[in-house]
Amino acid sequence: MRKVAVLGAGSWGTALAIVLADKGYDVRLWSHRKEQVDEINISHTNNRYLDVSLPKKITAYQELKDAINEVEAICFVVPSSAIRDVCRLVRDDLPEDVTIVHAAKGIEPETFKRVSEIIGEEIPTYQTDDIVVLSGPSHAEEVALRHPTTVTVAAKNENKAKFVQNLFINEAFRVYTSSDVIGVELGGALKNIIALGAGISDGLGFGDNAKAALITRGLTEITRLGTAMGAKPLTFLGLCGVGDLIVTSTSVHSRNWRAGNLLGKGNSLDEVLSKMNMVVEGVRTTKAAHQLSKSLNVDMPITNGIYDILFNDKKPKIVVEQLMNRDKKQEMDDFSSVNDS
Repeated sequence: MRKVAVLGAGSWGTALAIVLADKGYDVRLWSHRKEQVDEINISHTNNRYLDVSLPKKITAYQELKDAINEVEAICFVVPSSAIRDVCRLVRDDLPEDVTIVHAAKGIEPETFKRVSEIIGEEIPTYQTDDIVVLSGPSHAEEVALRHPTTVTVAAKNENKAKFVQNLFINEAFRVYTSSDVIGVELGGALKNIIALGAGISDGLGFGDNAKAALITRGLTEITRLGTAMGAKPLTFLGLCGVGDLIVTSTSVHSRNWRAGNLLGKGNSLDEVLSKMNMVVEGVRTTKAAHQLSKSLNVDMPITNGIYDILFNDKKPKIVVEQLMNRDKKQEMDDFSSVNDS
């Protein structure tokens, strides 16, 4: 029986553990909280995050060393801010020939590193080209209910990508492969910024016109920054680009949309974060993307406006007015640099 470790027992980590357990694997789900471990092992629930019964193939562990013992694959599903710490905890105990997968979505402020780069830096004995990224339009709540879901796994090592594709794919969870690690990671991270904006728009009481414009122009910004960082433009027209952007910007399941909605209704960032039950990755990613846009001289007006709302206490309506009154342009001027690349 295959043994797989999932590090992080939040909603997404638990949902992926369900996918793996449905395939009959011995799934080890790690949490640092003893009460959560006990609930999963005794009651087969994780009610703080998902309202479903968990397969008995899932066993929770509090000790990381035990969770990863003799596993074939380790899937990192902790918040991006915790990736470095968790890598340091496991790097001396990694089984031989283990495959490393991550399903975290974020960019590290200040260093501008993607999650796979952080893992490669913290676990230097593991080949960076072998790290696999799992991303795509996938609410944990729907995955846990076995609703049809499609994602992408990306790695520079094609054999590793295919291994992870086979590891996860089932009747309800379809998996494609890609070699564009940069594009897949950036699409998954940057869409959270636009989802915050979509929530803000809804919180302000604007309609579908405003949100459609925000999502479309947001995709332009994602593509512009992504290609400047070496991603393939077409990746952003796929599952990890427009697909993930749509699902995260339009659904009440989206924690980033919910956070933005509260901001649009007048809550401060501190108030919003205190009301959320889960990490809002878009907040941290907005800071990183804002810094990146400045360092790379990439125009990202929506991202910079959301940055001002989050960190400079600018009123959302003021930001909207500024965006609507920017200089006149031709729509496809934004893609000239993409087409030239």
